[in-house]
Amino acid sequence: MEKEKNKKVKIKEYLEQIRSSLTSQADPEKAEAMASYMRDQFPFYGLRAAERRKILRKYMRQENRPGYTQLETVIKKLWQLPEREFQYFAQELILKYQNEYTEDIISLFEYMITHKSWWDTVDHIAKKLVGEYFKIFPHKRDQKIKSWLDSDNIWLQRTALLFQLGYKEETDAQLLFDIIEELKEIDEFFIQKAIGWALREYSKTEPIAVVKFANTHQLSTLSEREALKVVRKNK
Repeated sequence: MEKEKNKKVKIKEYLEQIRSSLTSQADPEKAEAMASYMRDQFPFYGLRAAERRKILRKYMRQENRPGYTQLETVIKKLWQLPEREFQYFAQELILKYQNEYTEDIISLFEYMITHKSWWDTVDHIAKKLVGEYFKIFPHKRDQKIKSWLDSDNIWLQRTALLFQLGYKEETDAQLLFDIIEELKEIDEFFIQKAIGWALREYSKTEPIAVVKFANTHQLSTLSEREALKVVRKNK
């Protein structure tokens, strides 16, 4: 494990191979449609998730990917490249290192959340990366969540709302409710939508608790509608 952690690859060469693989399979027509769907926030190569993963699979393999000590450098370089597929690859690459996470990797997650921020990356990072991180390092959770809530950055705040999406019966309901209570007055679509989404997901595990919370707290119309979708459907 230590040998793998300290393994070195030629970063410039690794990134150039990824770029070349994506460029060779680019679809300009799909790229335009994908950029439009994302409100023209980012350019694309025009590769759907399954296509992209197939093309870049070899760069995920243990024998080809960077060592853990190179990970931050590689991720930040990928994050700075223009096409959105680079960021999708970067956030999926990090999943390969879960067994090697150290406490300080949360700073890298924060970098990814606060740079080139949009729902397509932030939601993945919240659930897949941050959610797992707090399971591994639970003592880091409360202090970090507080700093995000105090940050005035809607993407860090959205992450605080969504990191428990996959927790199901392990959800800390009181924490979730406290976070919602703190953020529910913010007039921002991505916050209000996330409140509803977080509650809706938890309603699949504890519908009574979610209904009670919705009935006793003044939520926005959007948040309440999203929160109670599953409950109302199952009536």
